[in-house]
Amino acid sequence: MTAPAPSFGERFRLTLITADPDAAARADEAGVDRAGIDIELLGKADRQAGHDTRLSRHGWDGLAAVAGVVRRASPFVRINPVHAGTGEEIETALRLGARVIMLPSFRSAGEVERFTGLVRGRATAVLLLELAPAVARVREILAVPGVDEVMLGLNDLHLQFGLANHFEMLVSPVVDMLAEEVRRAGLPLAIGGLTHPDETSLPVPPDLVYAQYPRLGAGGAWIARSFRAAEWPAAIQAMRRRLDRWAQAPPEEWEQARRELACRAAEWRPAPADKSRA
Repeated sequence: MTAPAPSFGERFRLTLITADPDAAARADEAGVDRAGIDIELLGKADRQAGHDTRLSRHGWDGLAAVAGVVRRASPFVRINPVHAGTGEEIETALRLGARVIMLPSFRSAGEVERFTGLVRGRATAVLLLELAPAVARVREILAVPGVDEVMLGLNDLHLQFGLANHFEMLVSPVVDMLAEEVRRAGLPLAIGGLTHPDETSLPVPPDLVYAQYPRLGAGGAWIARSFRAAEWPAAIQAMRRRLDRWAQAPPEEWEQARRELACRAAEWRPAPADKSRA
């Protein structure tokens, strides 16, 4: 008998940013799909000044440690934007076991061509689309050979467009358009981050955020910093079940959740040091 196809929630790609091998091992056992480090520093502090965004201090030893403990999950690294040392960064990542490499903060197809040309198919090449020039050039960028996946970076995008918060970006026509372009290019799409569906400390109900993924055709996300991993397996299973629930909902419910999230987002004005994330 043929096994049933995996559900939307089962296929959904969850990525944990961590240099802690213990956290990576627990997440791996719980069914997280990717785990690894973020070494992006070039230009990031200036872009995100005054906002509570992720500025990591991970080192390459963190990637080696994570790659040494995960069995199911793919070791992951977000490198710096394209610069003179990009080739060295990619070679180091591959040598230390990375199977997924993400390029952030690109503006043009030329930068993406350089990235994919250096990766040369030796790892999954993921683009983190987060700057306004890349939005304007999205069709040319998505046509670059060697791009395997695209993620929309809501934190930088909402700052680029002068919006109040990343939830407002998530429900905007801009994200609708980008999702459609990625789907048209036939590439897998990931967007922003997800926390536990029952989290109560956030400014918006996480359930409204979960609804946006099937609506936009997105099949991946970060695990948000607000995620509490005391019970990893149960939490990951809860996330996948909630994704399945929304994948099975009719489009009218998706649109209702989008409108409600838009209203909540318009009312919320985070303080510069606000720790809320979804």
